[in-house]
Amino acid sequence: MLTKQGKLVWMMVTVLALALIASPAPGEEKQAAKNRVAVVNGTVITQEDFDRDMIQVEERLLSSGSPVGDSQHAELKKRVLENLINSELLYQESQKNGIKVDEAEVNKRFEKMKQQFRDEGDFKDTLSKINLSQSAAKSHLRKVMVIQQFVDERIGQKGTVSDEEIRDYYDSNRGSFKQPEQVRASHILIKVAPDAAKGQRAEAREKIEEIKQELEKGKDFAALAGEFSQCPSSKKGGDLGYFTRGRMVPAFEKEAFTLKPGEISDIVETGFGYHLIKIVGKKPENTLSFEDAKERVRQYLKQVKIREGVSAYVDKLKEKAKIEIFLSEGPK
Repeated sequence: MLTKQGKLVWMMVTVLALALIASPAPGEEKQAAKNRVAVVNGTVITQEDFDRDMIQVEERLLSSGSPVGDSQHAELKKRVLENLINSELLYQESQKNGIKVDEAEVNKRFEKMKQQFRDEGDFKDTLSKINLSQSAAKSHLRKVMVIQQFVDERIGQKGTVSDEEIRDYYDSNRGSFKQPEQVRASHILIKVAPDAAKGQRAEAREKIEEIKQELEKGKDFAALAGEFSQCPSSKKGGDLGYFTRGRMVPAFEKEAFTLKPGEISDIVETGFGYHLIKIVGKKPENTLSFEDAKERVRQYLKQVKIREGVSAYVDKLKEKAKIEIFLSEGPK
């Protein structure tokens, strides 16, 4: 995996997503009660769940260049707990309405998310760092999917957007449709950890040099990537698709934006290991036309309307809910 935020994105989907929390298992209620930050209609939101979400949100803000200052911390805590409560209310309502999701689809999405990691060990290590088991992560995902289905069925119809609304938004926000320079790259990765022993690093370096020699002999890049690359992209001949600046680690990005289409890099070292990069295509900076942006704007405005609908719906649920808050600086 190459993107700086890819792992965080996965965790936001599986763990945060709608900031969903897991109900305590039978027999754990007493323990959870001692460790609660809120109780929503009898369901405990634990300190662990709250801390986990706080960490993920803070990391996301930090990676986007917006670290949380001391003055903002109280407000962030309030928002995180608010999201946890809102999501629990939506989940409880979905259960009242008998919403269920296909387990095969849950497994499919869970496996797809796992593929965003370098390997199984990387996936397990990430979960371990936030004190989350695979079964718990899958449970979170299942509940997120239940809420999504409930929202689609109950509120989705409110997301209808007219062509006139789309045109008005496009005309009023032309600057936001500027597209930065993009590059499409394929790569071959031989993994080695930054703190690996000298012998391991030498072995990985030797392997990537052998592959480079094969390329110099005229061997097909995609074929070699499929055979030797240790990145999930190997299944697609090493193709990473198009990306903009800021999406890849610095050393990889610098080389990718320097090369011309068709060119193959020398060996590039990053925290993931050793790479050979081939540039497949480049797109200069441009502004999307209305026709090209139309569907994107439609989906954006639809989501805005749905969020507004969800917010109004949750407000009504709160009017009849019993919510107890035990976290200092929580929502009033």
